[in-house]
Amino acid sequence: MSKIRVLFVCIHNSARSQMAEGFLRHLAGDRFEVASAGIEPGALNPVVVQVMKERGIDISRHWAKGVEALVAAEGGFDYVITVCDESQAARCPVVPGPARRLHWGFDDPSSFEGSPEDRLVFTRRVRDRIEESLKEWLATF
Repeated sequence: MSKIRVLFVCIHNSARSQMAEGFLRHLAGDRFEVASAGIEPGALNPVVVQVMKERGIDISRHWAKGVEALVAAEGGFDYVITVCDESQAARCPVVPGPARRLHWGFDDPSSFEGSPEDRLVFTRRVRDRIEESLKEWLATF
């Protein structure tokens, strides 16, 4: 039986989509082939790496990938899940192919301001919402 192919997409592939990829690999990697990408690839957010380590998931070797190049190299996906916040949802790309499309809006940790502790707290909230959304989605299979 082949694995279900899932692509998480956001603007920079530096935070939300990386967390979603890490969680899905961790929670159900035996059933899914998972990737993440962005329309304007940036650099992996170090605060995101830190808060994922708190959950026992090491994404420090992940890197930001462009959605067009990834789709060209990897082919089609069964699911494309955009994780842009609502203010950026219109910028999330449409990935060609017959994939089922879902949108889960999460705030962008890159946009957080405040002290380093404030950014950690905010990023943890986003991480926890992503984990909760994935667990709810996985329960449907």
